Amino acid sequence: MTMQLPPDSVARPDSGPTTPVPTTAPTPPAKMRKVAFASFMGTVIEFYDFSIYGTAAALVFAGAFFPALGDQSATVVSFATLGVAFVARPLGSILFGHYGDRLGRKRTLIATMALMGTATVLIGLLPTSSSIGVVAPILLVVLRIAQGLAAGGEWAGAALFTSEHSPKDRRGFWAMWTNLGGAIANVLALTVYLIVALYMSDATFTSWGWRIPFLISVVLVAVGLYVRLRIEETPAFEAEARRRRDDGGLPFKEAFAHGWRQILLGAGALVMAFSLGYIGIAFLTNYGTATLGLSRPTVLLAGIIGNLVNGLFCALGGTLSDRFGRRKVLLAANTLGIPWALLLFPVLDIGTIGAFYAGLLVTFMIAGTGFGVAGSFLSELFPTRYRYTAAGLSYSLAGVLGGAIPPLVAAGIIGTYGGFFFGVLLAGYCFLGLLCTLALRETRDSELMDV
Repeated sequence: MTMQLPPDSVARPDSGPTTPVPTTAPTPPAKMRKVAFASFMGTVIEFYDFSIYGTAAALVFAGAFFPALGDQSATVVSFATLGVAFVARPLGSILFGHYGDRLGRKRTLIATMALMGTATVLIGLLPTSSSIGVVAPILLVVLRIAQGLAAGGEWAGAALFTSEHSPKDRRGFWAMWTNLGGAIANVLALTVYLIVALYMSDATFTSWGWRIPFLISVVLVAVGLYVRLRIEETPAFEAEARRRRDDGGLPFKEAFAHGWRQILLGAGALVMAFSLGYIGIAFLTNYGTATLGLSRPTVLLAGIIGNLVNGLFCALGGTLSDRFGRRKVLLAANTLGIPWALLLFPVLDIGTIGAFYAGLLVTFMIAGTGFGVAGSFLSELFPTRYRYTAAGLSYSLAGVLGGAIPPLVAAGIIGTYGGFFFGVLLAGYCFLGLLCTLALRETRDSELMDV
């Protein structure tokens, strides 16, 4: 009988030809729900820490840490510190991906959560520039890098935990819970900021109230660590570990030797979701208050509703991908993103609350659909041997291109050329996503036990 190898399998001199491991029995539904919940809750808590920084950068950090630069320059630099974490995310994917592929998903996820929680609490305790001068922004950047390293290792591990446990015909649905957790994390972060803003004056909030969301994260991290300590390692990793033992191979080296094309194209396919998603999460919070003159509670409430819509369409995207395929759903989302990117700022500049809601909600609908496919799509692109490293690196590269750059350059482009020209940049991201998705195969029928 002839054995069919997966498309990216390669014969290696150290281990012989790659061969499929027999598929294990499907994970029972009750256990699958437990796995999905653990992944979801872990991501909620981890990305709550990551998300509150974006809101603080939009509302407070320009004045608290960069007052000497003037309003516009301080805003740009504040968003640059947001982008620093995205630059650090690929390094986190390589670092934690190595341990995730060599030592296991579970242990690595515990380490990423501990690092994220520590960095977040320290940001909440950090003195501002008025107290310690230039040391304050330096320490802020260092802690933001630590958050980026943790986030780079977190996503892939959480996504693989659900996808490697789930049955193939529902992998899109179960894997989507990882990014659904990210959307709910944004809701939680914005809700905390809204509550604080409603019960504090703007002066009190700017002075010390912004610290509260950072400090209460210590409770959430404790809950997350408890949940993660109670989950089991994935069957795919255990099968790979038994086959490989300790051959001294480097997952990062293998990922680039055998999967560099999939890493780059996978990242390109998802830049649309990041560019639209993080414009909605971070930049439009600042744009609504500083440019459109909307009140802070109004903008925060719009963000909460927008992220609920983000989560709803994340669930829709993952579910539809099981029926129609990952590729078709990504193609549809990227195609819809092109005209909408051109319309977004003309709609926002109408200046009404209704227009702001419309701009935010449609943006999150399209971004959420793309995010809903990401967990299953990237898990299926790579073999188990270096899946943690490659999937995390691909997702993090998409974050650098789509999540870090647009919020950083938005204020400068809009201030000089207007919102429509910035929309052209966003449309270019969507077009890049369309081309990269077309260059990749459909992955829905991939068997994740192939090692």
